[in-house]
Amino acid sequence: MQQAAPRHFSMLRGFHLADFFTLGNAACGVGAVFFAMLYMQGQLLTHFYLAAALAPAAFIFDVLDGRIARARHQHSALGRELDSLSDVISFGVAPAALGFAAGLQGGWDVAALIYFVCCGVSRLARYNVTAEQLSGDSGKVAYFEGTPIPTSVLLTGLLALAAALGHVGQNLYGGAWTLGPWDLHAFALLFILSGSLMISKTLHIPKL
Repeated sequence: MQQAAPRHFSMLRGFHLADFFTLGNAACGVGAVFFAMLYMQGQLLTHFYLAAALAPAAFIFDVLDGRIARARHQHSALGRELDSLSDVISFGVAPAALGFAAGLQGGWDVAALIYFVCCGVSRLARYNVTAEQLSGDSGKVAYFEGTPIPTSVLLTGLLALAAALGHVGQNLYGGAWTLGPWDLHAFALLFILSGSLMISKTLHIPKL
């Protein structure tokens, strides 16, 4: 009698080539979080730059998995869920972790970073739910409602630039205000703006 294959092998057989690129995206995001933690521990700028550099690397994986899936006609619900979960890590949690490491550690700063991540999660969940109806007869989504979460690579780039110019930590760009019991850095407002644009329903971005 033939034994059933172990479950993890069965799951891997359900993966398409594009899904492994999606996991590469997730791996970059996790690596970025780890490097941000290392920077906080040792204040070595190399770790900060590596964390920032993994954002465009994750973006490349994110672009490639979509292109490969379309070229091979291998779209699946599993692939869509993998893509969203990976994007939350790489373009939501990782930029927030890097922002925290850069000096966004006041109470209002942390609230802004949490808001940013929650907006990213909400935006991806909404996309997954509405993707089918937005695709119409063509089978392809014509536009994004709100900015795609990978646009957060711009925030990561700005943080890398700030680090290169020595404007992190106590010297973070824009300074800080004390509002009630907590501090708010001006830079945190960019995270609020990015998150708000992601959940906008009036902003339609053509999907290339």
